[in-house]
Amino acid sequence: MPLKVAIQMDPIGPIDIAADTTFRIGEEAQARGHSLFYYTPDRLYWNDGRVMARGWPLELRRVVGDHYTLGPEQDVDLGGYDVVWLRQDPPFDMGYITTTHLLEHLSPGTLVLNDPFWVRNFPEKLLVLKFPALIPPTIIARDLATLRAFKALHGDIILKPLYGNGGAGVFRLEHGDRNLASLHELFTGMSREPLIAQKFLPAVEKGDKRVILIDGEPVGAINRVPAEGETRSNLHVGGRAERAALTARDLEICAAIGPTLREHGQMFVGIDVIGDWLTEINVTSPTGLQELERFDQKNLAAHLWERIEARRA
Repeated sequence: MPLKVAIQMDPIGPIDIAADTTFRIGEEAQARGHSLFYYTPDRLYWNDGRVMARGWPLELRRVVGDHYTLGPEQDVDLGGYDVVWLRQDPPFDMGYITTTHLLEHLSPGTLVLNDPFWVRNFPEKLLVLKFPALIPPTIIARDLATLRAFKALHGDIILKPLYGNGGAGVFRLEHGDRNLASLHELFTGMSREPLIAQKFLPAVEKGDKRVILIDGEPVGAINRVPAEGETRSNLHVGGRAERAALTARDLEICAAIGPTLREHGQMFVGIDVIGDWLTEINVTSPTGLQELERFDQKNLAAHLWERIEARRA
């Protein structure tokens, strides 16, 4: 049965249709006969007991520079939709959090993906703390003395904002590096949030693996290899994607976290694994679907929608 699908995402015009995961999700929905409605997060609102959005009916096509058509602008009651996708990119700030509070009111009549209550309570770098045996030595702290003690213990560390994304603000502090205090001053001057530091994992030079899970089950992985002279492996800062197989350790990690993701409505998730260690569980707006489909020659978006359709039924 055709579904009414609303997509909450960043502006659709500038996206890269060869890489954007949200585009691929919408494209497959349309191919399956579902109708699409698109709006940006700033157009979500609450009015007189209803969760509303001002946006447009949407048609997608895989044509560079001409990849979408919008219907007439209109205000809709999202309670009348079967599925709403929460797909805007971080930062995971109070604006993002507010959208999760509003979308939470659509349950149980509308299926919101990923479940906004648990998106709000499962930030990428905090959810991993539920699985301490799977992660490298990690500290979350704002106090400089505490961070200094962690660096003294582990020597070579990665320091980054707790709610950052896309590799922004990620620093490697090697043995003898004297910049911790300056970076602490910089970060704490910009926000009141703690920082997260982890022991540096040399295996990152061979790549940072992105494993995609659908409804708690791994469906494949890509390896993101940093550019020469770069610590970060994010694709938009020069990392390259390579085909990757799921190892026994990857499957062990997925088996440990999968039930938690499934039970809490996290339908589409991307985890980051460096060597044998889990570093992040991405639930806000995971990416990597198109790269994985190209490497594995599988229609994983169809598999995703089969699970959603079964959930709706």
